[in-house]
Amino acid sequence: MASPGSQEFRSSLAPPSSQTPGVSPVSPVPLGLQVPLESPQSDSLKKESSSWIAEAELKSRRQTIRFSLRPKSSRRLSQRSFNAFNELAKLGDPDLLEMVEQEGLTAREIDYAFQQSETLGSKETSFLIPEDLQSPPEKRFNLFLRRRLMFQRSEHSKDSVFFRDGIRQIDFVLSYVEDVKKDGELKANSEDGKTYFVKIHAPWEVLVTYAEVLGIKMPIKLSDIPRPKYPPLSYMLGAVKLPSSVKYPSPEYFTAQFSRHRQELFLIEDEATFFPSSTRNRIVYYILSRCPFGVEEGKKKIGIERLLNSNTYLSAYPLHDGQYWKPSKTARPNERYNLCKNWARFSYFYKEQPFHLIRNYFGEKIGIYFVFLGYYTEMLLFAALVGLACFIYGLLSMENNRTSTEICDPDIGGQMIMCPLCDEVCDYWRLNTTCLHSKFSHLFDNESTVFFALFMGIWVTLFLEFWKQRQARLEYEWDLVDFEEEQQQLQLRPEFEAMCKHKKMNPVTKEMEPHMPLCHRIPWYFVSGTTVTFGMALLLSSMVSILVYRLSVFATFASFMESEATLQSVKSFFTPQLATALSGSCLNCIVILILNFFYEKISAWITKMEIPRTHQEYESSLTLKMFLFQFVNYYSSCFYVAFFKGKFVGYPGSYTYMFNIWRSEECGPAGCLIELTTQLTIIMIGKQIFGNIHEAFQPLIFNWWRRRRARTHSEKLYSRWEQDHDLQIYGHRGLFYEYLETVIQFGFATLFVASFPLAPLFALMNNIMGIRVDAWKLTTQYRRPVAAKAHSIGVWQDILFGMAIVSVATNAFIVSFTSDIIPRLVYFYAYSTNSTEPLSGYVNNSLSVFLIADFPNHTVPMEKKDFVTCRYRDYRYPPDHEDKYSHNMQFWHVLAAKMTFIIVMEHVVFLFKFLLAWLIPDVPKDVVEKIKREKLMTIKIIHDFELNKLKENLDVEYGNIMKNVLVDEDNSLKAKTIV
Repeated sequence: MASPGSQEFRSSLAPPSSQTPGVSPVSPVPLGLQVPLESPQSDSLKKESSSWIAEAELKSRRQTIRFSLRPKSSRRLSQRSFNAFNELAKLGDPDLLEMVEQEGLTAREIDYAFQQSETLGSKETSFLIPEDLQSPPEKRFNLFLRRRLMFQRSEHSKDSVFFRDGIRQIDFVLSYVEDVKKDGELKANSEDGKTYFVKIHAPWEVLVTYAEVLGIKMPIKLSDIPRPKYPPLSYMLGAVKLPSSVKYPSPEYFTAQFSRHRQELFLIEDEATFFPSSTRNRIVYYILSRCPFGVEEGKKKIGIERLLNSNTYLSAYPLHDGQYWKPSKTARPNERYNLCKNWARFSYFYKEQPFHLIRNYFGEKIGIYFVFLGYYTEMLLFAALVGLACFIYGLLSMENNRTSTEICDPDIGGQMIMCPLCDEVCDYWRLNTTCLHSKFSHLFDNESTVFFALFMGIWVTLFLEFWKQRQARLEYEWDLVDFEEEQQQLQLRPEFEAMCKHKKMNPVTKEMEPHMPLCHRIPWYFVSGTTVTFGMALLLSSMVSILVYRLSVFATFASFMESEATLQSVKSFFTPQLATALSGSCLNCIVILILNFFYEKISAWITKMEIPRTHQEYESSLTLKMFLFQFVNYYSSCFYVAFFKGKFVGYPGSYTYMFNIWRSEECGPAGCLIELTTQLTIIMIGKQIFGNIHEAFQPLIFNWWRRRRARTHSEKLYSRWEQDHDLQIYGHRGLFYEYLETVIQFGFATLFVASFPLAPLFALMNNIMGIRVDAWKLTTQYRRPVAAKAHSIGVWQDILFGMAIVSVATNAFIVSFTSDIIPRLVYFYAYSTNSTEPLSGYVNNSLSVFLIADFPNHTVPMEKKDFVTCRYRDYRYPPDHEDKYSHNMQFWHVLAAKMTFIIVMEHVVFLFKFLLAWLIPDVPKDVVEKIKREKLMTIKIIHDFELNKLKENLDVEYGNIMKNVLVDEDNSLKAKTIV
C-alpha cells in the first residue's frame, strides 16, 4: 500500500543519499536544478485518476524515492482531454505519471516524475524544470495528451534523445552507482545492474533566463552582408571543398544578446529548436556547476564537479544526438552523423573541415582548436614544399659535392690517417671510410640550408600574423567580438575555498569572498618550486645518462666492428658513430615517452599544491609547467647535439673527459649536423607514431572492454544514454593535451629545422592524419563534451610567439656552429688558391696534424703502427710550429664569421618580422567594416523594436484615455439631459 501522504521536493541539487549519507538540503536556487531527498516508502505504484493524484513509489530496503503530483486548480478539463486521459488509463500506461495539469504552477515550482521503463531497460529519474505557461493550461494539456497518444511506446527508438513523450529533449545526464551487495537488490533494469541515470530537461523559461544571464547572442535578422568570396583560381581546388550545405549549415544573421523581455525581437520559429543543443547543454552545465547540494562546516557545497570528484555521481555528460553511422529517422538532422560523414572519415583527408558544423555541435572552444590546427596544417604545406625542394637540391648535388668527393677519393681521403676516436681500444682509421656518411651529411648540410633557415624565420612570422587575422575573422563569424571569459573560468575553485580561512572584500562585486594571504601561500610555493627544480634535475640527469651511454658504448661498437670480419662489408655506411647515434636516439625517445607520462601527473599535483584561485589561474599555471617539462624533455638532447657535442673535445693528447672517465664525443669529418638530423628524426617521428597509435587504439580498446563488461541484456535495451555512458570521457583537459602536442610539434618544425628541412613535411603528414583521428575520436569514441566558448587559443598563442623568437636564434646558431657552411665559405673566399675549383683542398685544410709520439701512454692505441702523424678535426698549428696545437688564425677568422652570420641573420629576420607585423593588421579591413555594419544594424533593429513597442503601448493607453473621455462626455450629456 502507498503511504497516504505526499512529500514535496523543492530543494537544491542533492546527491544520491546512498553515496553521501547525512547531506542536508539547502535553500532553493531560482531556476536551478533541484533534486529530491530520499525517504522510506512502500513498494506499490498507485494511480488515482478520480482525485487527479499521481503517486510513484519505489521500494528499497534502505530508502525510497517518492513523488507526488497534484494540480492546484479544480478547473474541469475539456471532454477531449478527459477521454484521452481515460483511454490511457485503460491501457495501463505507466507514463500516465508524466501527465500533470500545469495550471497554477509557476516557473519556479518543480515537478518530478519517476519513470520505470521496461522498453529501455533503465531506471530513469527525470528532474523537470517546468515552463512558465504563456498559453492557457488546458490548451497545453490537451496538446500534450494528443501528442502523447500519437507517440507509441513500442516505437520509441533506443537512440532517442527525448523522453518518451517525444517532446521534451534530454539536455544532460547524470549517472550514479548503487551498491548491489549492500542493498541486497537485483537492479535488473540497467545494463550493468547497478547504474542509475538522471535525465535533465531544461524547458523554455529556463533557457531564456540563463541565455540572458550568460549573454548568449541569438539571431534577430537575416544578415545582408555577403559571405566572403573565394579567391581567384579557387575553382582549381574544387575537389578539396565541401558542399555549401555542409560548410555553411545555416544562413548568416545579425545577432544580439538575448533578452527574455524582448523575445519578439528574435527569430523564434520553434522554441524546441531555437537554442542549438550545444547551447542547451552549456546552460544546463552552468546551472549544475553553481547549484548547492549541502552544507559543510557552515559553508555551502556547490557544483556538480565537486560531486564528481567525491565519486557521489559517476559521470555528467550531454548526449550525442544520434548514431554516427546512420542518419536520424526523425525530421531533426543528426549532426553527429553529418560530422562523421563529412569530417571524421579518413578518405576525406584532403577535404576542408566543416568548421561551422563543428562549432554548432561541440562549441566554440573545440571549434577554434580545429580551426587553428587546420590553419597550421595549411601553412605547413608551404614550408614543406620549400623544405622538400631544399632536400631535392641536396640529393641532386650529392654526387658532385667537392667535400664528399675528396673524402671518398682513395688518393685523398684514403691517404689521410685519422686519430683514434676513443682511448686504447679504438684504432687509427682512414678518412675515406666515412665516404657514405659524408654524402648523407650533404643532403642536409649544403648551401640551401642557409636559405631555408632564413625562409623559416620569415615563415613563422607570417604564420603568427596571419593567424591573428584568421582569429579576428573567426571572432566575427562566431559572434565572439565582445566575448568575456566564461563565468565558470572566473569562479573560485572549491579547493581554494576549502583551504581559505580568511575573507576579503572584492572591489568589483563588493562582496566578501575567500582570501588566502601571501604568507600562507609561501609554503605551497616552496613545495611547488622544489618539485619543479627536482623534476628539471631529473630530466637533465636522464639526458646525462643517455650521454654516458653514448660515450661508453662507442668504444664497444668501435672495437666490435673492427674485430668482426662479417661486418667489414657494412663498415662503409654503418660506422661506430652512426651506430651510437641511432641506438642513443632510440633509447632517448623511449625515455622521453616514459618521463612524459610521469611529468603529466607531477605537473597536475604541483599545480594543485599551489592552490590557484580560479579555474583560469589553474589552467594557466598547469599549462606553463607542462610546457616547461615537455620542452626540456623533448628538446634537451637536440640542444646537446646541436650546440655542445664536439665543441669542447680538446685535441689528441689533451682531451676533455666527463667525470674524468669518459672522453667527450667528437663530430665526424663532415660535422655534427647529420647526427642532429638523426636525433631529430627519430624523436619527432617516434613521438608522432606512438601518439597516433595511442590516440586511435586506446579509446577503441577501452570502449570495447566497457561495453563487454556492461552488457547483460539484449541489444534492444541499450539506450542512448547508456551507449554514451560506455564511451570515453573527454574531460576538461582534453584540449589541453591536443594543444600541447601541437605546440611541441611546432617546436620540432621550427627550432631545429635548419638541420632537417623535411621536418615540416613530416609534421604536415602527421597533422593531415591527426585531424581525422581527432575528429573520429570526438564523434565516435568519446562522450559529447560540454560546449564552451573561447575567442582565441589562449596562453598557447604567447608560447608560440616565444618559440618563434627562439627558433630564429637556434637556426642561426645551427647554421653557424653545427653545420659546415661557414667554414667552407671562409675557405672559399679567404684561403682557397684554386680559382677553378675554389673548394679544392678544403678537407685537408679543415684537418689538423698531430704527432703520434705526443700521445699519453694511457690513450695511445695498443696496436702499433708505422706512420708518424694522424689527423683530427680542428684549426690548430702543426707539431713543428712554435705554438704547436694552439688555435691558428683561421680558427679566429671562422669564429668571427660565425658570430657575424648570427648577428646579421637575427637582425634581418627580426627586421622582417617587425616590418610584417606592422604591415599586416591584426584585424582585416573587411572584418572591421562588417563588425561596424553589424553593430549599426543591431542598434537600429533594437531601436525600431523599442519604438514600435512604445507606439503600441501609447496607442493602447491613448485608446483607453479616449474611451474614458467618451464615457465621461456621455455621462455628462446624460446628466445635463436629466437636469
